[in-house]
Amino acid sequence: MPTLQTEFIPAQVAGSRRLMVVLHGLGDSSAGYRWMPEEMNLPWMNWQLVNAPDFYYGGYSWFDIQGNMRPGIDRSRALLVELLTDNLARGFKTADTVLFGFSQGCLMTLETGLRYPERFAALIGISGFLPDYEKVLAEASSAARSQRILVTHGTKDPLLPFSRVKEEMMALKSSGIQVQWVEYPKAHTIHGAEELALLRQFIVESYPAK
Repeated sequence: MPTLQTEFIPAQVAGSRRLMVVLHGLGDSSAGYRWMPEEMNLPWMNWQLVNAPDFYYGGYSWFDIQGNMRPGIDRSRALLVELLTDNLARGFKTADTVLFGFSQGCLMTLETGLRYPERFAALIGISGFLPDYEKVLAEASSAARSQRILVTHGTKDPLLPFSRVKEEMMALKSSGIQVQWVEYPKAHTIHGAEELALLRQFIVESYPAK
């Protein structure tokens, strides 16, 4: 099984072990998120931008969107668990790690984070989906019920219908998963400065005050 290609951007604050792992969407790459560290302005945050394992029209994909998604999801989840294990060995604790994903990356964040045996600082998913939420709930770890989770979606998303995704996230909430669900009048994208401000606030509040 291959290892995931990553790009590491160190924190401005020397010695910080806080880490944000960024999972891109279909056809994108780690290069698509190089803007994020500067824009988010979190000097104590290290960044790990991750490429999905499969080539897809000049970018990368986490799983096959045309056929059976499950084999690719499970393969990519295993690769992410391997990456997180390597991060632990490098001194980045799960409790100090934010797992963030957009679209396919959102799905991988939830598929991985809710099963993971330890609690992350936060899970953040943007414009994603979780069609196998019943399977994820059945296999969720004991840490999942206390996990901080933010999921946002656009009411005008042309790729992942808003009503379907909201139904999936409300099913997580009704099962006891603490999902903070936020709607924006956006398409399949990040809703500019307003949404970035929400992400920043959520991340800051996910760490204990020093």
